[in-house]
Amino acid sequence: MRQVLQVSGLRDGRNVLTRTKMEDKALEVYDVIRTIRDPEKPNTLEELDVVSEKCVEVQELGEDEFLIVIKFSPTVPHCSLATLIGLCLQVKLQRSLPFKHKLEIYISEGTHSTEEDINKQINDKERVAAAMENPNLREIVEQCVTEPDD
Repeated sequence: MRQVLQVSGLRDGRNVLTRTKMEDKALEVYDVIRTIRDPEKPNTLEELDVVSEKCVEVQELGEDEFLIVIKFSPTVPHCSLATLIGLCLQVKLQRSLPFKHKLEIYISEGTHSTEEDINKQINDKERVAAAMENPNLREIVEQCVTEPDD
């Protein structure tokens, strides 16, 4: 059967459809995160090249369930707000995505001096929840993730 599918092109066609579906999901994710504002500058993460289309990867886990992996690049290797940017990414995606997903957010390898520690923090659900209980931090996150016309 596999040979029949390969000869007919159906097997490759299914792979193309899956790849196109994942690319569409990745663009959907990118559209959500590109407008997040930097915590200390008036620019968006997209304008500062902290995020780009190629930093988003989506894989299918099951029917209508996806793994989203985001690798962002802080503007400088010692950026003190990298954890806050990761938190903003987490919050905006959890609120905005209409499909079931698992989210992994990382600092792009070699772009920050403490990337391993920050990666652990921004992917720890308990730490994210605790951070969002802090009123001052929550207010900063809200300012960063709220769309200008909201």
